[in-house]
Amino acid sequence: MIEIKTSKLSNGEFNRGVFAIRDIKKGELIHEAPVIPFTNEEHILIEHTLLDDYVFEYGENHTAILLGYGSLFNHSYTPNATFYINFKQHTFDFYAYKDIKAGEEILINYNGDVDNKDPLWFLEDEDNKKKD
Repeated sequence: MIEIKTSKLSNGEFNRGVFAIRDIKKGELIHEAPVIPFTNEEHILIEHTLLDDYVFEYGENHTAILLGYGSLFNHSYTPNATFYINFKQHTFDFYAYKDIKAGEEILINYNGDVDNKDPLWFLEDEDNKKKD
């Protein structure tokens, strides 16, 4: 259903993204990504590594690394997919928010809510570094 390919949207070191290899219908489960949770105190150590670019908030007191393709979805303020945290199964479940055509990149809103237009934390960090 999905594959990893080079993304034109990513400007990171690896420029990867998640793409549909077949048409995906709105509401269809795309991927269940198991999580490795760690406490916010431990996150301070992760902040000094490349992994910090790939973690998600996991409740109030934890952060999580998503396994599978979970950490490779790129951001859009007009996403075609969304995710829900399934605390009972310890997964992030990715669903099609709209119909997705084969070959299309699957995008999520990193803020969690598909309609949330708040500035992303890592862009705010970059802006603050430029001001210093």
